[in-house]
Amino acid sequence: MKNFLWILVSLMVLASCHQTEYMVEGNSTIQTMDGKKLYLKAYKDDDLVDIDSSDVVHGKFNFIGALDSVMMVSLFIDDECLMPFVLGPEELSIHISTARQYVTGSALNDTLYSFIRRKTRLDNQIAELPHKESQMIMDGVDEDVIMVRLNDEANRLALQNDRLITNFITSNFDNVLGAGVFMILTSSYPYPVMTPQIEEIMAKATPYFKNDVYVKNYIKAAKELKTKPTQHSVKQLQEVGIQPDILVLRTEHEIPADMRRKIAQFCNVSPDAVIQSPDLPSIYEVPLKMHSQHLDEIVLRKTGVPVEGEPDMAAWLHFLDRMNKAEETVTIGLVGKYVELQDAYKSINEALFQAATYNDHKLNLVYIHSEKLNDGNVEEKLSGMDGVIIAPGFGHRGIDGKFVALKWCREHDVPTFGICLGMQCMVIEFSRDVLGLTEANSTEMEPNTPHNVIDLMEEQKSVTAKGGTMRLGAYDCVLVPGSRAAQAYGTTEVKERHRHRFEFNNDYRERFEEAGMKCVGENPDTHLVEVVELPGHRWFIGTQYHPEYSSTVLSPNPIFLDFIKAAIAYKHDKQK
Repeated sequence: MKNFLWILVSLMVLASCHQTEYMVEGNSTIQTMDGKKLYLKAYKDDDLVDIDSSDVVHGKFNFIGALDSVMMVSLFIDDECLMPFVLGPEELSIHISTARQYVTGSALNDTLYSFIRRKTRLDNQIAELPHKESQMIMDGVDEDVIMVRLNDEANRLALQNDRLITNFITSNFDNVLGAGVFMILTSSYPYPVMTPQIEEIMAKATPYFKNDVYVKNYIKAAKELKTKPTQHSVKQLQEVGIQPDILVLRTEHEIPADMRRKIAQFCNVSPDAVIQSPDLPSIYEVPLKMHSQHLDEIVLRKTGVPVEGEPDMAAWLHFLDRMNKAEETVTIGLVGKYVELQDAYKSINEALFQAATYNDHKLNLVYIHSEKLNDGNVEEKLSGMDGVIIAPGFGHRGIDGKFVALKWCREHDVPTFGICLGMQCMVIEFSRDVLGLTEANSTEMEPNTPHNVIDLMEEQKSVTAKGGTMRLGAYDCVLVPGSRAAQAYGTTEVKERHRHRFEFNNDYRERFEEAGMKCVGENPDTHLVEVVELPGHRWFIGTQYHPEYSSTVLSPNPIFLDFIKAAIAYKHDKQK
């Protein structure tokens, strides 16, 4: 909710059988208000009307009159809403300054302004996020770290905001404040809509709240299929010079043909170019739904490409068939510090799902927060896993939990896959617990470590501006013949995508190889280590590159396929 105090309009509630007299005295320290006329306004019969007015004289003003009911009103100066409050039989005092505006004199107003103060503090914290971003950029913090941290904080503040509003409304269902703040919430939407927050409120609502005129009308409108949201969105696009050729409408229900024709008419698109995208069991079924509505043909026609025959969907249908027929489940634990962010590891999630499908298994992906993983709970967290992924990332936070997970997986011979930072953590853990280099580390985490087994690339050491200077894009990798990685790929020459600045330190390569960790993949031009593995284990491989970036539905990355295959074999061994 933006501009909380300026959005508020009022509604009639809590009617009584007799008139209620009211008295309001106000003072203002804002000199420019002198000589101005103030208005009390409220909603009556869906229309904002004046119920009283007063001139400001030497910073003083007052309202005296009678009401048919206790109500929430708004104080206006010209067309600007200054503040909301509850108007009732109590003598009220209004205080206006450049710093704040508030009302005293009744319990309901005390409750309202306590809520407003808490809401304002949250709004200020949210407004501060862009300034935090600018400061972090100036401090040289990695852009991915900035994004994750700020997204995390933004999500936390948004959740607090939603909880604050929801709890306030539910705590005041049976008085004027519940419906009043509900109106504030819903007025921030351009059209009536049933959001999860509103659904939660209505699931708890009392009969008194449900029967409020505004609430009843809003819920009735929100539950109806309507074209207004689409019209509103298209209008906004048109205002910036964009005219859509095709509209794809997300919906929970089938959209009637007459409604699709109406949308086409008002949005200036062809009737056949209004495509519906209903809820489906899997996102991988969406292309079939789009094809059934000829979206592919429409796109070809719009781009001037001849439409010739039917597309070859055999491979896609084969994938869906295996996905739907899979009955057994493989359980993979993903250890990372961003697991609470739904899309932080999206590419890895989908690569694992595709690999499980092609191994005729369903995927049960278990998120394990690396910050919460320690020696005391690692067995409890990981013993039920058929395989473990050590996720990529940046920075020190949560890295100790990854070391704990890697040591446990290595010692218990659990199929383990480390990606980018996950691979680097494999190297560091092996250095400490096998090579005996207890202070081994990455210079990213500890610049003064005596054993920099992971170090900044030589050409990066003079770089101060980060981000675009990272090792980005696809690079060649030559694999050692006979290694597990080479067997997985079915070749010794691969090309995979990168996104990092730190690398395996080749000064330690010989010591690692002698101790059993083999460097089985390297870049042929720079000789930077790309893949490490423990040959004596079931499956213990780390890649400096990101194989998930090249994994697709029709061409899953071979190393993910092999990892899932090893996890399934381990699962069956445990069951014997």
